[in-house]
Amino acid sequence: MAYVIELGYSLSNRFPDPPQTDYRGASVHALRYDLFCGDVYLDADGAELSTAWGWVPVLDFAWALCDIVEELDRDPDGRRAARVQSRDLDFTQNTELLRFARRFNWVEVTATWLPDEAPAVIRHSDLRREARDFLQDTLADLFDMHPDLADNPNIWSLQGRFRRI
Repeated sequence: MAYVIELGYSLSNRFPDPPQTDYRGASVHALRYDLFCGDVYLDADGAELSTAWGWVPVLDFAWALCDIVEELDRDPDGRRAARVQSRDLDFTQNTELLRFARRFNWVEVTATWLPDEAPAVIRHSDLRREARDFLQDTLADLFDMHPDLADNPNIWSLQGRFRRI
């Protein structure tokens, strides 16, 4: 059975970055929480988990998703682990979150703001690959819009930590 995963984002016109932003020198905090706001979506075989708030820090979402996927892989039994390992990706401006629950090699993703939506079910290895691709693609888009961002040492560390698979 093939599972298709799609991750995407759109930047908000309502919450633009300040025009005086120094992307080359932006701190980790600014990169993660203050810049590049918009909406994100995750679609896995028809289960669509999207935000529609306009203020989600898109780079932070991609960064946190990569962190979570790695944290879900810390069980010594790996894909043979029967116990559920879970992590939450919380949204700081409200109480909503995405919950990632891994059992064996499968990850169920649920969104608290969509309680009636069926969970997205994804192979862990596919989620890892897609999360890293999403991060690298998002960075490439942001570099096109803000070339100085590519010279930020915090971004260099991020790119090196979560290379494409």
